[in-house]
Amino acid sequence: MSQKAPVSFVVTIGFMLFALFFGAGNLIFPPMLGQLAGTNVWIANAGFLVTGVGLPLLAITAFVFSGADDLRSLASRVHPVFGMVFTIVLYLAIGPFFAIPRSGNVSFDIGVKPFLSEQAGPAPLILFTILFFAIACFLSLNPMKIIHVVGKILTPIKLTFIGIIAITAIIYPIGALQAPQADYTSHVFFKGFQEGYLTLDALVAFVFGMIIVNAIKEKGITAKKRVLATCAKATMIAGLLLALFYTALSFMGASSVEKLGYLENGAQVLAKVSNYYFGSYGAILLGLMITVACLTTSVGLITACSTFFHSLFPKISYKKFAVILSVFSTLVANIGLTQLIKVSVPVLMTMYPIAISLLFLTFLHKAFNGRPEVYQGSLFFTFLISLFDGLKAAGVENSFVYHYFSQYLPLYDVGLGWLLPSIIGGVCGYMISVFRKNMYHVQKQKEA
Repeated sequence: MSQKAPVSFVVTIGFMLFALFFGAGNLIFPPMLGQLAGTNVWIANAGFLVTGVGLPLLAITAFVFSGADDLRSLASRVHPVFGMVFTIVLYLAIGPFFAIPRSGNVSFDIGVKPFLSEQAGPAPLILFTILFFAIACFLSLNPMKIIHVVGKILTPIKLTFIGIIAITAIIYPIGALQAPQADYTSHVFFKGFQEGYLTLDALVAFVFGMIIVNAIKEKGITAKKRVLATCAKATMIAGLLLALFYTALSFMGASSVEKLGYLENGAQVLAKVSNYYFGSYGAILLGLMITVACLTTSVGLITACSTFFHSLFPKISYKKFAVILSVFSTLVANIGLTQLIKVSVPVLMTMYPIAISLLFLTFLHKAFNGRPEVYQGSLFFTFLISLFDGLKAAGVENSFVYHYFSQYLPLYDVGLGWLLPSIIGGVCGYMISVFRKNMYHVQKQKEA
């Protein structure tokens, strides 16, 4: 008989979810949002919380609700080819293209760069990333208990220290909030909404879903309703913690501009704020903790991605994939954190609407009897719009197309132009599936 989850277990799962999402990389986006949003920080932060907190937790719930074994089987509801392609692209995004290199960049920008002169050049980043990913690769090839121990010890210490910085910034603000910058003067909520894409959490959530389901089932909770109930309670705990930390960090960034000025990225904001309140010792402590946290995160990502790609290409060993991913991540990391974020934006602008559409279709799966045409129609129309959004973010603009979209697509100017086409595509897909079914019955009757 399926057990009922004890409160202590629900709390444990909730904190585990929080720790999974609140990686070191997630620390850098709210402070930067705060700096640019200025007096509009609360509205921008609200939008950020939708995609940075709400969507990831909703994605986990959707995965649990679906009953799928993994992301590939869930995405294959659209089509087996889509399932394969989408899963590969997602693992590349949360792995060697963005998330793994970002862990090295964040470590460098917070732990090393504040202590270098402006004339240091690229050599320190090159040397640091080679050492960083060499260690990450070694630990991925030879998993040790120390990684788990460091993670368990470091996470509460890191969060405590970040919490102290955030609370100090709220009680004793560095300065007054400044006027918002250009991007945050209009459609502020939706600008924050799009900034939440950069966390990658809604994409990673589809992978984390497996971890949560396995953890719940290992406790003897197997009935789908109880698994869902446990997941829902745990996500509420994680969501509340994430929202509190993100909001505090956003305000910290917004209040820092008057004295610290506008900085290049969120890692620099966090480092300089820490130095402002606690001096060089505080900056050193923060840098060490973030570096070890990023190292632990990168080991987890290298392990997950190597395992996945080894399952696709079994002739290439897990260890070879770990080395390949580590070397590639080193190369990508050397374009710098600011540039890496710029490069990632077009891809995420394309991927996120597809992931969001898949998420909601998963909840509606039974309503349209899981007809593949509904998935296909919805995601095809979504992709058409999101692809142009991605190209626009990359600086490849077609004035005619964008003018047409802006004129006739509701919510296009706020980054949600894909929403109505997604719905229309789903409806068209449903109608096509009904038509095909009717034609099939007519054909059978003729044959009879």
